Amino acid sequence: MAQWHEGTVVNRIDWTDHLFSLQIACSEFPAFKAGQFTKIGIEQSDNSVLSRPYSLVNSPEQDCLEIIAVPVEEGSLSPKLHALEKGDSVKVMSPATGFLVLDEVPSSDVLFLIATGTGVGPFLSILDGLDIWTSYKHVVLVYGVRHLNDLAYLEKINGWLDTKSEQFSFVPIVSREKGDNVLTGRIPQLIKDGEIQRTCGFEFDPTNCQVMLCGNPDMIKDTLALLESFGLKKHLRRSPGQISLERYW
Repeated sequence: MAQWHEGTVVNRIDWTDHLFSLQIACSEFPAFKAGQFTKIGIEQSDNSVLSRPYSLVNSPEQDCLEIIAVPVEEGSLSPKLHALEKGDSVKVMSPATGFLVLDEVPSSDVLFLIATGTGVGPFLSILDGLDIWTSYKHVVLVYGVRHLNDLAYLEKINGWLDTKSEQFSFVPIVSREKGDNVLTGRIPQLIKDGEIQRTCGFEFDPTNCQVMLCGNPDMIKDTLALLESFGLKKHLRRSPGQISLERYW
């Protein structure tokens, strides 16, 4: 049964003026699975709660909940969340939900985690756990953003590159500017051209890979169609395949 809990902002990270993370203490929040999301809200003057779903960036083992968000100018909630400071109160709904979790994804040699923007959040939670490193021989994080400074959590990602160097690959992609050590363009086109495959050294082979997609619906639609042309198909419990996905907005 869904239930609201009191949460307190204990830290915030401003990656840019339009991208931020909130760390929230909520001692009553129950256990969840890495990759799931929950509703975060702000109580209104009439005691109603203005809320929307956000994926949890933190691993289930960590004490604080964490979300990453963009303040949408015309949005009703995100500008209010963007204005929160340390010590401010928020509402957190339990239980967390969502099926972009590892126990819904078959084991394989290679796991591609493909995200745009804040869609990287659930993958960071999954990468922070132990299960992913025992279920897959190699993990590839493909992370697409518009501008170089939109690449968040690079310190954490670089940590995995250091500690899991033989098992983990990172392919950062920037669509609106060029930079060192990044690919330039849109994820579907870079897959079509083979650039992502050449960079990480792995193919989208239906016999030995799984793909998880999260983020912009257009990216997901175009990437899904492209992967299906390679022989991969959407994974369903009743009909196993290679592609699991979660659309944002």
